[in-house]
Amino acid sequence: MRDLVGVVESGVLAACLDGRLSGLERLQAESPSVEKIVRDLALAHGLLSDTVTSAMSSYHYMPAAWLSGADPRPPSQSDIDFIASAITELLGDGHREAVLKCMFIWGAVQAGTFRSDARTIGMLKNYPTNAATRTSTDTAVRAIWNANRQLQKSENADVYATSMAWARMFWGTNSMTTGCVRERDASPQDMAESPVPENSAPGVSPNDPTNTPQEGAHLRQMSLDLLSSYAEALETSVSELHSPAAHEVNAGLVYRAGRDVVAVLGSPDLWCAEHGAHITRMLVEVRIYIEWMSLQDLSIYRRFQDYGAGKAKLYARIMNEIPDSVRNEAFVSGVEELRKLSHNDEILDHRDVDTSDSFSGKSIRAMADDAGLLDMYRQVYSMASGVAHSEWWSVETHAMERCFNILHGGHVIPSLSLSAGGNVDLASAWVDQLYTLMRVSFQVLGTDEAAVSAAFGWLYGASASDGGDSEGFSRESTKTGASGH
Repeated sequence: MRDLVGVVESGVLAACLDGRLSGLERLQAESPSVEKIVRDLALAHGLLSDTVTSAMSSYHYMPAAWLSGADPRPPSQSDIDFIASAITELLGDGHREAVLKCMFIWGAVQAGTFRSDARTIGMLKNYPTNAATRTSTDTAVRAIWNANRQLQKSENADVYATSMAWARMFWGTNSMTTGCVRERDASPQDMAESPVPENSAPGVSPNDPTNTPQEGAHLRQMSLDLLSSYAEALETSVSELHSPAAHEVNAGLVYRAGRDVVAVLGSPDLWCAEHGAHITRMLVEVRIYIEWMSLQDLSIYRRFQDYGAGKAKLYARIMNEIPDSVRNEAFVSGVEELRKLSHNDEILDHRDVDTSDSFSGKSIRAMADDAGLLDMYRQVYSMASGVAHSEWWSVETHAMERCFNILHGGHVIPSLSLSAGGNVDLASAWVDQLYTLMRVSFQVLGTDEAAVSAAFGWLYGASASDGGDSEGFSRESTKTGASGH
């Protein structure tokens, strides 16, 4: 970028030539003549092909929009495929990542402001053409990039405000223009396409219940339909993919609750206060989780996930205390899975474990210790409670799966595969409360009401003659359930 030397002050030039569009926007603000210089150079070097320009126009806002010179418009499938391919190749190639992160170094060199030790400069001189030192230089570049990023943030907390706003716009637009893709639907050709077949909605595969009371025979299918519509409403509404924790936790908790309801509704012997108490407790607990977290700072959702991951680490360590003589292959595999769920670094075990109790007063752990049942508490009750209390490791394992649409940033979505596995009024109340959870979740997430109405059209259209009143889902009861929280 020698053409810009002298046009903009060298310190500003070095800070702005960082490979970010927001950097180019800051340059243009410093000197309007930058716009023509940069655009002419990009065209001369073949960096603004029709494919690139078309893909850039898919976003109605981006920094340095003048670079493409194209008006914003909805993306074509070729645009989506191109962007998805670029992200996939970048994430799968550490060298490409390093080359992109080296742009700020090259910019500083051009501006005459780069300083480093002789060894580092020697490595960078022939980068990336020197294959013999490429890997080690890749590592150095990534380290320098991270150090520079932290330095910039320490000097100016808002230095990346524009680039972060662009990131939110990028992922938000991807949420509007592409659908989620489940592993069972993914293929190299359709990674960025919608996973929902034509004339079909996401669905959960049920097990066939037997010996179900006739008057409650519809409840299990009702719950499956509710879960399918809940997933459809979330996946057809815009979501915050840049910071997906709130969306993931809400979806995970609701789907976890729904999966339990579906499973129990397939076993009529559990439709009573004694054996179904855990369902009632779970529905209330999840309701409290969702509504309480909605009143907190958004960081609470990430804290919830981190707390669960820390518990997975703790459980793995506790299970490792079991003597080798009583371990089998399945046990060892289970401990390893728990270790992975804690998301530890492969080398440094830096995951924090929060051992605080879930309520005030004497903890159940202390009571178990007093009774001489500490081992039973630690090796049996703790993990079972982790499932019952919807700790994130359990939610993620049983109720969620990774979205295979690379344009969605690797967020997790509800899993549509159930694990293998009477008082009809009580069972009906469970289904009613499940629907209430969904309505509360939509309100917390600000889900598009049009998407909700479209997904639940079959329910809102039910009439008393169709059995809506007997099921507790007439228009009147639906409105009451949705607003009763």
